[in-house]
Amino acid sequence: MSDWKDKLPDAAREYIAGRRLDEVECILADIAGVARGKAMPASKFLKQPSFFLPNSIFLQTITGGWADSPIGAYTEPDMILVPDFSTATAAPWTADITLQVIHDAVDQKGEPISYAPRNVLKRVVGLYAAEGWTPIVAPEMEFFFVAKNIDPNMPVQPPMGRTGRRAAARQAYSMSAVDEYGKVIDDIYDFAEAQGFEIDGILQEGGAGQVEINLAHGDPVDLADEIFFFKRLIREAALRHDCFATFMAKPIEDEPGSAMHIHQSVVDSKTGKNIFSGKKGEETPAFMHFIAGMQNHLPSAIALLAPYVNSYRRYVPDFAAPINLEWGRDNRTTGLRVPISDPRSRRLENRLAGMDCNPYLGIAVSLACGYLGLKEGKTPRAECTGDAYMGEDELPYNLGDALDLFEENAALREVLGPDFCKLYDSVKRNEHKEYLQVISPWEREHLLLNV
Repeated sequence: MSDWKDKLPDAAREYIAGRRLDEVECILADIAGVARGKAMPASKFLKQPSFFLPNSIFLQTITGGWADSPIGAYTEPDMILVPDFSTATAAPWTADITLQVIHDAVDQKGEPISYAPRNVLKRVVGLYAAEGWTPIVAPEMEFFFVAKNIDPNMPVQPPMGRTGRRAAARQAYSMSAVDEYGKVIDDIYDFAEAQGFEIDGILQEGGAGQVEINLAHGDPVDLADEIFFFKRLIREAALRHDCFATFMAKPIEDEPGSAMHIHQSVVDSKTGKNIFSGKKGEETPAFMHFIAGMQNHLPSAIALLAPYVNSYRRYVPDFAAPINLEWGRDNRTTGLRVPISDPRSRRLENRLAGMDCNPYLGIAVSLACGYLGLKEGKTPRAECTGDAYMGEDELPYNLGDALDLFEENAALREVLGPDFCKLYDSVKRNEHKEYLQVISPWEREHLLLNV
């Protein structure tokens, strides 16, 4: 590994140029998208021939519990972590000079761990590649800045702005609303620049303290890596200014939820041309097949796009969430939107994913639905040209029902990988069971003395 610094991206090399690198964080995403791994002195990283973690990290629930292993005896063997130096990036909020490096998980025979989320996304991208296709994505990240919430029993509140007032709701696209927490935004820009990330735009969303960051389009794995890094970056920027950043789907009562909209297109790997557009710029049958795949398989994918009980609080009719399977051109009430674009940029926007989803798994399952559509060759139902908010319920509205639909879709499970699907189901049912043991304030207020 003597030449490992030569493999670093330009931004990482510039960050450590002329300075002593103190620490390297060897990380990967677990099922929830939480960064797991280990940090070590840079001098040790340089000499270390292999890095190990137990494969049980993929059985850990969001509460810190452990799900039963559905794919063999529970012996916690070590995985080998392989550094992907193309992901190396600064951790500019640390006191010392630190780099983060995403690692891929392989078994002791060198085969990819099939249930590691980054490997699941690579599997789906590989299926596209086998057909001569290259998927392109552009994610949009919505999240809230909130006042520090030290007591989980207390409701979450909007943050205090520079005016001394709490951030106001219903100020979508307001520049002055963004300025209320401008110092946090400044740090996000500075951190992103140090890490070599390109932000396509930042805007105020409809919720109090709710912000959206758009990322430039690109390779699905690269963009999932960026979101994985961005979540940590944004949280660290918020903490510098005495507030929290949260990616919960629905953190504040009576406010909109936070989505991770995913723009998707597919190009011919040889020619680089968008397969959704014909020679004269018209929509192609492939585009219609892709939409049909989304309509036919998204109900089964919701368990990954809305992975927690809180996720379904975002799925409230008439509350700014397009919770339907309709598609339409430039229609933000539809779950599947075709944005205005030239033929080269024709794409489909999946507006159903929550920002609480693991970015690797959210992008993977969304692309998997489109892939199945391309392979099945079916036609979508007619375009919705009106208000799709008023449509019929077609999606599961709780985690248990979503997991049942996910379990029943054999085609989708084959695309994602059977072992991953078994493990994911085990982790999520464990979390759901834990949640059902908790008694909420609503139950105590309305049921304790009345029923």
